[in-house]
Amino acid sequence: MIRNYIKIACRSLWRHKGSSIFAVLAICISCMGLFGLASYSTIQRTREIGIRKVFGASVTGIVNMLSIEFLQLVIISSLIAFPLAWFAMNKWLQDFAYRIAIGWWVFALAGVIALVIAFATVSFQAVKAAIANPVDSLRSE
Repeated sequence: MIRNYIKIACRSLWRHKGSSIFAVLAICISCMGLFGLASYSTIQRTREIGIRKVFGASVTGIVNMLSIEFLQLVIISSLIAFPLAWFAMNKWLQDFAYRIAIGWWVFALAGVIALVIAFATVSFQAVKAAIANPVDSLRSE
């Protein structure tokens, strides 16, 4: 009896750990894609960044300029995904005997975490582009 319970508990723990590993892997892959997109965007806008720096733009202003467009995409995707996720989770939770309500704070927390991860991923590339010497970017064009 106890052995069966231990086996079931171990299987359950392994499934939970396995799903956590795949969730972290999915987040890492999406961050790499976002980093690649940010790299491509900054390479395409190298001349614009150089001209803005020559005219006196601050590093903060350039980082904000480059980061805002990606953060807007995250916000739009969150606004599309949250109602769909709420609907799917409500349908799924209706099948259980003990039901819980999904609070709005779960989606707010997920949105904030997504924004922080996106900003951290994009800001690295944006700061690198903002610190670069504008003469080098304008000379190559």
